[in-house]
Amino acid sequence: MSLIDKLNWRYATKKFDHTKKLSPAQLDELLKAVHLSPSSAGLQSYKVIVVEDHATREKLREAANGQSQITDASQLIILASETNLDEAYVKNYIDHVAKTRQIGRENLEGFEQMINSNVSKLTEEQKLNWSNKQAYIALGVLLTSAAELGIDACPMEGFNAAKFDEILGLKEKGLSTTVIATIGFRSEDDGYSKLAKVRKPEEEMFIHI
Repeated sequence: MSLIDKLNWRYATKKFDHTKKLSPAQLDELLKAVHLSPSSAGLQSYKVIVVEDHATREKLREAANGQSQITDASQLIILASETNLDEAYVKNYIDHVAKTRQIGRENLEGFEQMINSNVSKLTEEQKLNWSNKQAYIALGVLLTSAAELGIDACPMEGFNAAKFDEILGLKEKGLSTTVIATIGFRSEDDGYSKLAKVRKPEEEMFIHI
C-alpha cells in the first residue's frame, strides 16, 4: 500500500485485541522511527516511556477515566516533557553533537550561545509549552510510522497528567506527562474500524497562495 492508503487504513483504535502483541522487532523499529523525530534545535526535550507492566497499566487506566486501551493494547507509550530545560541540558546536548559529528566543541560555541539565548528568554511555563510542542511532533511521527508498519495506535489526552506523573515517579526524573498513545492491533469487533474516515473537504483544508 502507498502511504496514503496506510493513512486511510489507520484510525484511533478504540478496542485492541489484548491477545496480540508487537514482536520485539516491530517495537524496536517503531521506537527507532520515533527516535528520528525532528525537534527544534534538535534538543528533543522530552522522553519516551514504554509501559508494559500490567500492574502499572492498571493504575494508569484508573487515572485515564477507565479507558480500556491503556491495559488492552500491546504497549502504552507516554511522551513526557523535560522540566529542567536549562544551560546544563543544552551543554549536554552540545557535548553529544560534538562527539557524534567528531568535531571540536569550540566550533559549536555559537550554536550553543544561540540556543541558550533563546531558552533564557522563556519563562518556565513557556519552556514546558515549547517542549510539549516538540513531544507532539514525535507523536505525529509515532502515528504515521505505526500506520506504515501496519500497527494500530490511538493518541489519547483523556487522562490525569498529575496522577500519571505520580504513578510513574516522573517529577523526580524532571519529567511531566504531555500526551500518551497506545499501540497494538485492533480487535475485529471494534466498530470504529469499519467507519468511513471523516476529514474536511480538501478545498476547505488547503489554502494555496
